[in-house]
Amino acid sequence: MSDATANYQAIGKNGLWTNNPALVQLLGLCPLLAVTGSVVNALGLGLATLMVLTSSNIVVSLIRKGVSDAVRLPAFVMIIATLTTCIELIMRAFTYELYTILGIFIPLIVTNCAILGRADAFASKNSVLPSAVDGFMMGTGFALVLLSVGAIRELLGSGTLFADMHLLFGEGARNWVWQPFSSYPGFLVAVLPPGAFIVTGFLIALKNTLDAKAAKRRKALETKPTKRSKRVRTTGQIG
Repeated sequence: MSDATANYQAIGKNGLWTNNPALVQLLGLCPLLAVTGSVVNALGLGLATLMVLTSSNIVVSLIRKGVSDAVRLPAFVMIIATLTTCIELIMRAFTYELYTILGIFIPLIVTNCAILGRADAFASKNSVLPSAVDGFMMGTGFALVLLSVGAIRELLGSGTLFADMHLLFGEGARNWVWQPFSSYPGFLVAVLPPGAFIVTGFLIALKNTLDAKAAKRRKALETKPTKRSKRVRTTGQIG
C-alpha cells in the first residue's frame, strides 16, 4: 500500500473501532486492567503507549527495506525498547510522581503485543505516512479504551472524575476534579482488579452489540426490494 493508494479513513476506523487493540484484538490487557483505577493513570499510560506506537511504526517503516527477515523481529523489539526508554526518561523528568505510580507498566510497554504486532503486520509493509497514521489511530483507540475504563472505575469506586490531574498537567490542573455526588461511600470492587475485568467485559459486550445491530441494518438494506418502473409497450398505429 503506497501513500497514493492508502485509505486513511479505513485505517482510522480500523484502529479506533473495527480492529481496536483492546476491545477486538484483546492485546495490552495487563496494563489495561492494572493501572486504570483513575483517569490520570489511564491517560498517562495511554499517551505513553500512543507515542511509542506511532514513533515505532515510523522508524520501522523507514528501515523496512534494509532489514532482513532473519533479524526483523529482534530489530523491531530493539526499536520499541529504545523509544520506550526515551518516553520513560521524559516521564521521569516531567511527571515523576505519575511515573512512580505507574511503576513497572511504563517499561513493560516494550512487551505490549499491540505495538510489535503493528510494526510487523503494517509498518514493515507500508510507507511512512500510512504507517504513522496506523500507529496513531491504533494508539488512540487503545488510549480511549484505557480512559473509558479509568473513568468508569474512578466514578464508581471513588465518586470522582479527573482527580489528581496535576500529576500529569501540573499544579494548574489540581482543581479539575469533579465530584458529582455530595456524599458517596465508594464501591470498592470497582477500584480492585475484578472491577477492571467487569468494566472491560461490559465495554466489549457493548461494542459487539453495536456491531451486530449495524450488521443487521446493513443486511436489511441490502435485501430490501427496490421498486422498478414498468415498461408499457404499445403496438399498432396511431393515426
